[in-house]
Amino acid sequence: MSSLQIKKNYRCVPSLQQFYSGGPFAVSSDGSFIACANGDAIKILDSSNASIKANIEVDTDAGLTALALDPNDRFLFSAGHSRLIRVWDLSTFKCIRSWKGHDGPVMSMACHASGGLLATAGADRKVLVWDVDGGFCTHYFKGHKDVVTSIMFHPDTNKTLLFSGSADATVRVWDLLAKKCIATLERHFSALTSMAVSEDGWTLLTAGRDKVVNLWDLHDYVCKMTIPTYEVLEGLCVVKSGTELASFLGSCNQQSGKRRDGSSSIYFVTVGERGIVRIWDSACGVSLYEQKSSDVAVSSDTDDSLRGFTAAVILPLDQGLLCVTVDHHFLFYSLLGHPEEKFKLILNKRLVGYNEEILDMRFLGEEEKFLAVATNLEQVQVYDMESMSCSYVLAGHTEIVLCLDTCVSSSGRPLLATGSKDNSVRLWNSESRNCIGVGTGHMGGVGAVAFSKKGKNFFVSGSSDRTIKVWSLDGISDDADQPINLKAKAVVAAHDKDINSLAIAPNDSLVCSGSQDRTACVWRLPDLVSVVVLKGHKRGIWSVEFSPVDQCVITASGDKTIKMWAIADGSCLKTFEGHTSSVLRASFLTRGSQFVSCGADGLVKLWTVKTNECTATYDQHEDKVWALAIGKKTEMFATGGGDAVVNLWYDSTASDKEEAFRKEEEGVLRGQELENAVLDADYIKAIQIAFELHRPNKLFELFAELCRKKEGSSQIEKALHVLGKEEIHQLFQYVREWNTKPKLCHVAQYVLFGVFNILPPTEILEIKGIGELLEGLIPYSQRHLSRIDRLLRSTFLLDYTLHGMSVIEPDTNATEMKGADQEQELTSELLKEKAPSKKRKSNKSKDSSSKKVKGAAYTSVAPISLET
Repeated sequence: MSSLQIKKNYRCVPSLQQFYSGGPFAVSSDGSFIACANGDAIKILDSSNASIKANIEVDTDAGLTALALDPNDRFLFSAGHSRLIRVWDLSTFKCIRSWKGHDGPVMSMACHASGGLLATAGADRKVLVWDVDGGFCTHYFKGHKDVVTSIMFHPDTNKTLLFSGSADATVRVWDLLAKKCIATLERHFSALTSMAVSEDGWTLLTAGRDKVVNLWDLHDYVCKMTIPTYEVLEGLCVVKSGTELASFLGSCNQQSGKRRDGSSSIYFVTVGERGIVRIWDSACGVSLYEQKSSDVAVSSDTDDSLRGFTAAVILPLDQGLLCVTVDHHFLFYSLLGHPEEKFKLILNKRLVGYNEEILDMRFLGEEEKFLAVATNLEQVQVYDMESMSCSYVLAGHTEIVLCLDTCVSSSGRPLLATGSKDNSVRLWNSESRNCIGVGTGHMGGVGAVAFSKKGKNFFVSGSSDRTIKVWSLDGISDDADQPINLKAKAVVAAHDKDINSLAIAPNDSLVCSGSQDRTACVWRLPDLVSVVVLKGHKRGIWSVEFSPVDQCVITASGDKTIKMWAIADGSCLKTFEGHTSSVLRASFLTRGSQFVSCGADGLVKLWTVKTNECTATYDQHEDKVWALAIGKKTEMFATGGGDAVVNLWYDSTASDKEEAFRKEEEGVLRGQELENAVLDADYIKAIQIAFELHRPNKLFELFAELCRKKEGSSQIEKALHVLGKEEIHQLFQYVREWNTKPKLCHVAQYVLFGVFNILPPTEILEIKGIGELLEGLIPYSQRHLSRIDRLLRSTFLLDYTLHGMSVIEPDTNATEMKGADQEQELTSELLKEKAPSKKRKSNKSKDSSSKKVKGAAYTSVAPISLET
């Protein structure tokens, strides 16, 4: 067996991020990206791989209500509850213009095909048209009696018409040249939700919540047809001729019955509350295509869950149909030929915009290429690990899915078990995407499920009814079309409060349960006989797991600790402390020698069991981390929580070690180059290498050496000329540190003088953070100046003393002699003033001094020159 490689670091890759929280969105003209409203921000989403290209932060509490793109995708227009209309440049993602428009929130906006005009519809019942370049209002229309919900320019630039739909169930047609309303279309009985114009430009289609589509003749503005759809409509779009969809519909229409009149057909798509896509023919007023099933379809009239579509857009360049669901999913449909139906809409991509909260997740399959995620929905989302797009959805539960677990059956099929708030457990075959078993009997929500580790022939479930059930998988076929009722082999009333977690031992002999009653219990399988009760936590237990190699269990609790217990006697072996809030998950790594934990503090921690130490701490979540999934093969892991973000973590210990070794090797080579440059007296090159290697001590030695040279100032200037702004900033940091120490301040001031001589003040001010650095330099520089000033004044006293002792000879320079004469006159005057008071003492001292001078040894010393 190979030795264990202890993991020291993990690299985080944010794989699933929220980008759409409902509300407005705008699709680019080529379908390459989508601008989505996400709270108070705008996310620019790459529609091919769900990656976020840009994040545009809008003011807090802006509450985005409308988005629009110009025809060339150069500008993005946004509006919200703040009543400000903003124009964003998509090349720099900066706001280039903003103005206040309506007296209430802007509910919808549309850009003219020329890109020069922007129309906005407001909750203040007004319709305004703005000049995009100037930001001023060109048209002011008033007439609606309720909130204006939708607005649209006529797609033909030669027709100066503007259409607005309102909650007063009317559509108004505005003439931009005449600046007045030329028609009011009254045929709906509820709020307007969507409008579209036919390809020839002479038919207006309107849809509303009154479950009908009206077709209006734009010659005389009369309703020429009303098509009942029998569902509340939220989106309507016209199919253009020449597209793949139009050709399929044309072939279907040739085989259909007789038309109502001889008018040409207008094909249009409708979506609404039923959650299905339907395609209609205006000539015969019937549906040519209707989706038979959809995972967002409402199952019954009494189903009041979040289902159905909110919008539909036909993507350009035959890229298919985009539908947006109530629960913030972007569904991309493409056409596929079908022998029975001529064609069929196939869901080829699903982008999940917002999950609110991730409750549990597990890797799926032998190769672990998929990730099953339980969110606050009644469906389980399965993501492809490569693209992190939602591959498919497992629908069947009627309430929120609280927990899940995965395994690979003895026949090699990947299985999935889920527990829900609807008091049931379900068994899924992820290959066929069907539910193959349903287990009922719990009297409360099922909060924990766990598969057998060895035999793969049973799983256990724990519920808020405080019971544990063992479900047998015998007799279940992986290819079953209809789910069968699962049978419970054993049941036990396990705890006094809700059961939060279950874990099965590697040999399938034991199962451990963790509960809110602050205890963990170990039970013998398959008859669920109590083995030992683990007591010691002060709060409820959120997670339990068996060690893969030792006879022990770890438990994570709400008391901020993780404990390791011996199964034999139930004693606590170790306690791990470090989290600042409840620990929600803990799972083993590295054959049981390490484990990873996550908690309500948003932290992910890596622990080493032997040393009881936290090896690493990661803060990549903004909310509680509820879910933790460990990969069995690669030991990568995934975390998710209340911030709706899924992070993938990869072991980077080996790569970090290689990178550190490479940097060390490169540092040794560069260090040798530095020493060679110093020996060759190539100070410019040496200073550059010292900057690269971040060696401030060596840099100080180089500058100090240059200070002692006569031509040092010129070489310092040459070296400073080569430095960039970042290196200048780094140099200022070094100088600030040197300047605080009296022994090093002379070199610091010398370098500072060189920098100020070379760089003009304007360039210095452009350096990032220069203000803070100068604030640190100024006080110490003033202190050094005052100290040197005191030293300079002290030298005058020394000069006077040496002159008085006749130790130094006067300078021959006339100016200096003049200064010396003035100084002597000044001193003689001072002596005359002091002479009368101390006459006797001075005489005695004079005699004694003369005697001392005669016998003094230093009288023969030659005078010292001032120059020396």
